[in-house]
Amino acid sequence: MPGATQAPPTVLTVAGSDSSGGAGIQADLKTMLALGVHGMSVICAVTAQNSLGVQGAWELPVEAVRAQYRSVVDDIGVAAVKTGMLSSAPLVETVAELVAGTEAPLVVDPVGVSKHGDALLADSALDAVRGALLPAATVATPNLDEVATLTGVRVESVDDMRRAADAVLAHGPRWALIKGGHLAAERHREAVDLLTDGATEHWLRAPRMEVRHTHGTGCTLASALASWLARGLPVPRAAELAKEYVTGAIAGGYALGGGIGPVDHGWRLRAPGGSSDGPANT
Repeated sequence: MPGATQAPPTVLTVAGSDSSGGAGIQADLKTMLALGVHGMSVICAVTAQNSLGVQGAWELPVEAVRAQYRSVVDDIGVAAVKTGMLSSAPLVETVAELVAGTEAPLVVDPVGVSKHGDALLADSALDAVRGALLPAATVATPNLDEVATLTGVRVESVDDMRRAADAVLAHGPRWALIKGGHLAAERHREAVDLLTDGATEHWLRAPRMEVRHTHGTGCTLASALASWLARGLPVPRAAELAKEYVTGAIAGGYALGGGIGPVDHGWRLRAPGGSSDGPANT
């Protein structure tokens, strides 16, 4: 009888459900599968959502979130954790308490609004994100709108991203990954992100693509980063590979429904010679 297969690294996403399958928990789990880790989930909120926007959102009770987290972590354990949509101050505070007691890298995607501009985080939760969740993060991955909401810093150029990173790092994460995808396309021909710990800078660049179907990019990048961290890579290399993965996913985005379709989470598996294996020890 063949021996048991060795389990892959485990990654836990703590976020909201996207019923259209393009973002949130669903995007996270697809990304994790594509990158060769075992994805697990703690659902914090349920959304009614499609390619046109978010029609409704309902958060789960704090007790349900805590029970899901403890059930997974206490039995299976985690090699990395990623947080996404947390919706309210009580949920942010609860999740911050849980992750602070977990010995694993933490990627915080401080989700504030959907791709369509729908609010996914209450204004009353911002202080909890700043004071409780960000200090626990290994890497925080805000986009430019989230930077402005959390810190008041408005980024209009690549040079402004340094100020944004400093403002995010002031809240306590070890690394800040400032996503520059929202910079004006007519002035910036590359999609530029800045990863820094305040001492060293890593500029992540990819050609800017004029594409429409980009639903789930933020969730996908953060989940890819957590997956590579779970596989033992240092933060700069994990971020480089996460950028590569999300760039390929954006290039493969496709139409669903009448609005903004999702990125292609499975592109890597279908690429010539593609697999979920990767440079886990580089």
